Amino acid sequence: MNAREVTGEASFADDLLFTDGMPQMDDEVGYRGAVAARAAGITYRQLDYWARTELVVPTVRGASGSGSQRLYGFRDILVLKLVKRLLDTGISLQQIRTAVEQLRAAGIRDLAGTTLMSDGASVYLCTSNDEVIDLVSRGQGVFGIAVGKVLREVETTLVEFDPQAPDVQDELSARRAARSA
Repeated sequence: MNAREVTGEASFADDLLFTDGMPQMDDEVGYRGAVAARAAGITYRQLDYWARTELVVPTVRGASGSGSQRLYGFRDILVLKLVKRLLDTGISLQQIRTAVEQLRAAGIRDLAGTTLMSDGASVYLCTSNDEVIDLVSRGQGVFGIAVGKVLREVETTLVEFDPQAPDVQDELSARRAARSA
């Protein structure tokens, strides 16, 4: 088996499986931007920028003008966290965009068994241990991100949050509140 180099475009299949003992996350439930950013470990500004540049677009509800709230689904938050991990390893934003498109295009049913590998220039989607071993033996795998581990982290983090809790503020709201106090 050969790992697929990240290329292509499409959208996630509607019936991806994310469970295996963890509470099932409903993609119809919307998480406000501040919650999504905290769960993914990014700033609200990064979240906003990635939504405006269509790197990661909220699937539950997009912004429709001033004052509207974006609502992110579980899969969106998983992708946000994967993007953050890839950025932390030094992968270019252009290559990350390609990786996100490939992950969506793959429509993988079992993300827990998926690994994103990179040689620093390209990102590869591996769906089996054989593919990971093949990449490493050819010297192409410098690092890997086990999608299943990231998935579990997101699930665990979101269990702690009320999906639409009004008390969670984004950075701008917190600054406004501090000024008025």
